Amino acid sequence: MKTLIVYAHPEPKSLNSSLKNLAVSTLETAGHEVRVSDLYAMNWKAVVDAADYGPHASSPLKVALDSGRAFDAGTLTPDVLAEQEKLLWADTIIFQFPLWWYTMPAILKGWVDRVFTYHFAYGVGEHSDTKYGERFGEGTLAGRKALLSVTAGGPESHYAARGINGPIDDLLFPIHHGILYYPGIEVLPPFLLYGTDRMTDEDYPDVAKAWEQRLLTLESTEPIAFRRQNFGDYEIPSLHLKEGLEPAGRTSFGLHVRS
Repeated sequence: MKTLIVYAHPEPKSLNSSLKNLAVSTLETAGHEVRVSDLYAMNWKAVVDAADYGPHASSPLKVALDSGRAFDAGTLTPDVLAEQEKLLWADTIIFQFPLWWYTMPAILKGWVDRVFTYHFAYGVGEHSDTKYGERFGEGTLAGRKALLSVTAGGPESHYAARGINGPIDDLLFPIHHGILYYPGIEVLPPFLLYGTDRMTDEDYPDVAKAWEQRLLTLESTEPIAFRRQNFGDYEIPSLHLKEGLEPAGRTSFGLHVRS
C-alpha cells in the first residue's frame, strides 16, 4: 500500500505530530510506502491567486477555468504539480489535523483549494442529459481511499447527536462527501480523538495503540456507503434523491448514505 499523509499542525511537539510520526513508522514497519506533506514545514501557500496559473490567468481571474487551462497545459506551479503527483501515486491518503472552528485548519483548506484544480479533481467526464460529469464516486481519484485523523479539544458528548457542537458526522460531511468523495475517493470512517486539550502523557499509550490498530486495518475497513451520483439513486439533471430511497428516520446529510 502506498500512503500519502497530509499533515496540518504548526507544532512539531504536538499530539498531531506524534500521530503523524506513529503513522509513518507503523505503516513502514508493515512494509508500506509512505510520503508526507507537512504543510507548515513546507511553508505551503494557502491562498489561490493569479500567480498559480501564470500565462493562463485571465483578467478578471476565473479560478475554475484558469486552473483548468493551466492544468491542461502542464503549467501549474511546481508545488501544486508535486501534490497532484502524490495523490495519483497514493492508494490511501491520511489527513492528520486538529478540528479548528468546526473544520480543518486554513492551511489544509488552502491545500485543497490549490491542488484540487479544474480538470484534475472536478470538471471531468461526460456532461449530458443522462450523466452529470464523473463525480461523487467517480473521477480522477477513484480507486483511492482516504481517512481523516482528527483531534478535537472538546469532549465527545459535545459532538453527539444532541451535543451543542452538532454531530461529528455532520461537521465532517463537507470534507468527507464534498471534498473527498466528489473526485471519487472512497472515504473510510474517521479516527477521532476527543478531549485532547485535557489529555496527559499517561493517556498517550492507549491512544497510540488504538491508532496503530486502525492503521493496520486500513485495507480491510469498509468505506462510508455514500451514494454514487450516476448509478440510479439521483434524478438527472436535478440531482435530487429519487422518491422512496430515503432511509427510515434519516434526513439531511444522512440521505446521501446508503442503508
